[in-house]
Amino acid sequence: MSNMTPAPRRRPLWGLFIAPVLLLIAAAAWSAFWFVAASQVDVQADAWRAREAKSGRVYDCARRSVAGFPFRLEVRCDDPSVALFSQAAGTALMNAKLGQIMIVAQIYDPKRLIALFTGPAMISNGSDPSSSFAVNWRLGEASAYGLPAVPQRGALVFDEPTIDRIEAGAGSPVARASHIELHGRLVDGAPADHPVVETDLQVNGGSILGAHPMLAEPFNADIDTRLTGLKDLAPKPWPERFRELQAAGGHVEIVRSRIQQGELIAVAAGTLGLTANGNIDGELQMTVAGIEKVIPALGIDKMLEQGVPQATLDRVAPGVKSQDLNNLFGALDRAIPGLGKVVKQNANVGVAAGINALGKEAVLEGRKARTFPLRFSDGAVMVGPLKVAQIPPLF
Repeated sequence: MSNMTPAPRRRPLWGLFIAPVLLLIAAAAWSAFWFVAASQVDVQADAWRAREAKSGRVYDCARRSVAGFPFRLEVRCDDPSVALFSQAAGTALMNAKLGQIMIVAQIYDPKRLIALFTGPAMISNGSDPSSSFAVNWRLGEASAYGLPAVPQRGALVFDEPTIDRIEAGAGSPVARASHIELHGRLVDGAPADHPVVETDLQVNGGSILGAHPMLAEPFNADIDTRLTGLKDLAPKPWPERFRELQAAGGHVEIVRSRIQQGELIAVAAGTLGLTANGNIDGELQMTVAGIEKVIPALGIDKMLEQGVPQATLDRVAPGVKSQDLNNLFGALDRAIPGLGKVVKQNANVGVAAGINALGKEAVLEGRKARTFPLRFSDGAVMVGPLKVAQIPPLF
């Protein structure tokens, strides 16, 4: 019996090429899909610009390009400009120019867009081009979710933003911060039909320059609000928007706010609305810790030594004349030399004691604090019975 081993069957070589061929077909299909999507960017962008222009927002690019193959779309806009127009009056409300905007969308998540901004941005008043601001930042980006339908939420984030006022070709600092975030979401209605908007503003290391030395000191803020009563989100003059808000019975609800500056911590919540003549009306319940540390920074003693301006007295003590107050200090000095000066120098202590007498004792983040209402009565800002400011009408 012969020992014969059958020869192995030779497999066809074409099977080795199936995987590479399928991969090549998939790559070609994906490339075709990407290039078709890229070709639609200009079409969709122009359609979006036309819709925005009807609402008074005019966007333009000096140059536009698309990149990002194979997994995302990067739309780059060089020398972009934005102009906001009042639909009622047909006049420009604001003009802005930036260095560059790049919008990024992942192919697998087209409803999420991320925009990166390159500064600086020059912002000017549409009716007065000579009044302008220069805004710059180290990192600036925005995100939106829900496109191409109505956005469900969005956010703006800036690292190390700066704002300078430009006058006669020279810049003067207005505001600084180490980090700012603004989050917003549409919780009811639609952008064109009575939207209800919730926002969350976070500021780290913020300062406002040129107003008061106290405001120039760095502060942190976290403020949550809910805004109702808007007719739409179309650009319009602020007085017109405020009138619509008041007519609709709208208001701003301060859901939660916390501000910290050094040893001062203040939290507040409440609701603010508008009266028929455009004045702010409402009440915030405030709890403040460390207010006695802030009183000296207000400079009340120095203000008294230099003489109290009548405008200041009109805010805090209506009916009292500046000359009468100065005469009082002079009379104290004549009765007992130096007494008027002592009263002025100890004014901060009296103010701190007066504020501590308001409201109720409380504990805030483990520290002694005071809780009291901050009332807005037809534009007047009241701490207890004391009028501390008068806000002009908003329309």
